[in-house]
Amino acid sequence: MALAGLMGGKALLVVAGGAPKLLAVGDSHQGVKLLAVQDERATIAVAGATYTLRLGDAPAGLRNGTGLGSGSSGVAPTQQTIVLPVSSGGHFYSKALINGKPVQVLVDTGATSVALGADEAQRLGIDFKLGTPVRVATANGLAQAWRIKLSSLRMGEVELYDVDAVVTAADMPMVLLGNSFLSRFQMTRTHDQMVLVKRF
Repeated sequence: MALAGLMGGKALLVVAGGAPKLLAVGDSHQGVKLLAVQDERATIAVAGATYTLRLGDAPAGLRNGTGLGSGSSGVAPTQQTIVLPVSSGGHFYSKALINGKPVQVLVDTGATSVALGADEAQRLGIDFKLGTPVRVATANGLAQAWRIKLSSLRMGEVELYDVDAVVTAADMPMVLLGNSFLSRFQMTRTHDQMVLVKRF
């Protein structure tokens, strides 16, 4: 059970690991009823018991009516979820933090690893030329690049460490979020959203 998003007084709930479902107050889905939405929280009722979910928290398990508040024995911090809306062009963009600094990323399932241009790497304070020199295939042919590890890459409440990346000598309009990040997640496409559930 997780609160994946809030939209205009409605809550986007993930129930039993299924696809996110947008509910208005009073709506029910798979035995879960939405009672209230306030700030970054949603209050739900399941089997006669009431629980509070917070936006960004790891999905929680329900145990014998135990509450889901912070520190509760009912919290099962197993997976973390990222929900990305599709852009008008059919792509998935997001804001992220690389080594604690903000970047714009584009989900690219065809990229082996996270990729960024030299200018962006310099802005982030990455001394990429200490990495391993490689040649990478681009739309314009082979190009010089360096293999590095990013200390951290964070999207929402989900943060990964020591993420493989390549820095290309050529500039790039944004960071490509490749499979060195995406492979750590179970990916599901539902209509106009991509849902990433952290696996490890």
